[in-house]
Amino acid sequence: MESVKRVVLDVLKPHQPNALEFSKAIAEVGNDYRVKLTVVEVDENTETLQIEIIGSSIDFEAVQATITSLGGSLHSIDEVEVLSEEDTE
Repeated sequence: MESVKRVVLDVLKPHQPNALEFSKAIAEVGNDYRVKLTVVEVDENTETLQIEIIGSSIDFEAVQATITSLGGSLHSIDEVEVLSEEDTE
């Protein structure tokens, strides 16, 4: 079984919700997610973000759905860390 432990995303979002609200919403997707958000670029209507998420088992589909529900658009997955774990059953 594999678990996604870390992912770095390139995201475009509108100015609202702000970066703090956006980060909190993503962190709430998992019970142990640590989210680091960096605003890379700002224009008149949008912000380009680099978002690093660290957790014991990241649910990427749920994270992507949350980004979309907040008006964001995932541009790319820039880094991924996956751990292969032996099944103990």
